[in-house]
Amino acid sequence: MRPSGRKLDEMRAVSIETGFTKHAEGSALIKMGDTHVLCTATIEDRVPPFIKGSGLGWVTAEYGMLPRATNTRMRREAASGKQGGRTVEIQRLIGRALRAGVDRSALGERQITVDCDVLQADGGTRCASITGGWIALRLAVNKLMKAGDVISDPLVDPVAAVSCGIYAGQPVLDLDYPEDSEAGVDGNFIMTGSGKLIEVQMSAEGSTYTRDQMNQLMDLAEKGVGELATIQKSVTA
Repeated sequence: MRPSGRKLDEMRAVSIETGFTKHAEGSALIKMGDTHVLCTATIEDRVPPFIKGSGLGWVTAEYGMLPRATNTRMRREAASGKQGGRTVEIQRLIGRALRAGVDRSALGERQITVDCDVLQADGGTRCASITGGWIALRLAVNKLMKAGDVISDPLVDPVAAVSCGIYAGQPVLDLDYPEDSEAGVDGNFIMTGSGKLIEVQMSAEGSTYTRDQMNQLMDLAEKGVGELATIQKSVTA
């Protein structure tokens, strides 16, 4: 029934290569099916002015897509002189999602910026960015702890995300682009590894959905995030 032949509750194949770049304090190339995102984490001994002197750290994110990440070439946003609304919305989502799993007082007054660059897009780029971004963040914090720059682990719970939707009348897990473009309902579910919700983005496209269908999607999301959290832990142990 699904274009990929997957079961309704089956994730795309997930692979993660850590230490993908030489210079970043933490880096990971995450592949969720044909969606590939490079995530890097950079540590700086500064914080934004609005929290300076508070003793709290900060985690933020930036997001972008390469021109040929999609079927047709997209113009670089730098060429137009500004970021598009979608880009701004996604990077704000990534930042606040990652901060939900961080004890900012334990991090101390330093900032970690997570850059998420989409190399290839086939649906679920923001979810892959959050999941891979957490791995890059984890690796960067591991270096801080190894160096003795932080006393206690500031990462309190893994953060991962997955998309779910109603495709051909059935609830499905981890939408790829053919499904996402045709889904009557689609949503992004951001959760912690312990199953707590951080954010849910759901909308219907020319359709509606019931409370029961929403619960079914939530169940699928819990399953998917649980699998992703297990992978996160395995590659950062």
